[in-house]
Amino acid sequence: MSVTIKTPDEIEKMRVAGRLASEVLEMIGPHVVPGISTLELDQICHDYIVNEQQAIPAPLNYRGFPKSICTSVNHQVCHGIPGDRILKNGDIVNIDITIIKDDFHGDTSKMFILGKPPVLAQRLVDLTYEALKIGIQEVKPGAKLGDIGHKIQNFAEKNRCTIVREYCGHGIGSMFHEDPQVLHYGKPNTGIELEAGMTFTIEPMINAGKRNVRLLPDGWTVVTKDHSLSAQWEHT
Repeated sequence: MSVTIKTPDEIEKMRVAGRLASEVLEMIGPHVVPGISTLELDQICHDYIVNEQQAIPAPLNYRGFPKSICTSVNHQVCHGIPGDRILKNGDIVNIDITIIKDDFHGDTSKMFILGKPPVLAQRLVDLTYEALKIGIQEVKPGAKLGDIGHKIQNFAEKNRCTIVREYCGHGIGSMFHEDPQVLHYGKPNTGIELEAGMTFTIEPMINAGKRNVRLLPDGWTVVTKDHSLSAQWEHT
């Protein structure tokens, strides 16, 4: 494992990229309404990133991914490819944005709720956001990487939900995916020691049902095996 320690100048570039990614999520919010397709959301985000922000949508053509954002709806866990699917009242959708600005990446995602969702869906979305915040609270020099996943796992399971284990957070910087892998489960006081200058994502994927997932034939979209709802929030 080779973890890159960023310089203060590099950290500042990442802050800029992160702010831009966050602004995309703020911009797209009013468009996430019943009747719109995920493909339309992708086009709106793409145009904003390229034309307004003068930045690059990192997912586009990354390892063959065909779109500029990821849209994961209801039982889709992550990496959903925008397409003809029309969003409807009660849906929950994760929109995942990664942009490149001045050669550095900013990666973030949030959940959007359309109309009035079932109580279970609202609870899952809120709980997953709390899990993200709990993980972030563990990030400080001298802590162990495993502390993050341990706290997230404990919180989710205490609330009778499950953690997806096949996908995780990751180091990020001039490359989209770097070391270390940031698991959202684990044991305390395990893994590498965190140092100032490390940059990585925390992005818990939490299921209302069982934790098992499967990959769809498109090679990207991950769904829950039992078709239970899944939610995710992400920060760099």
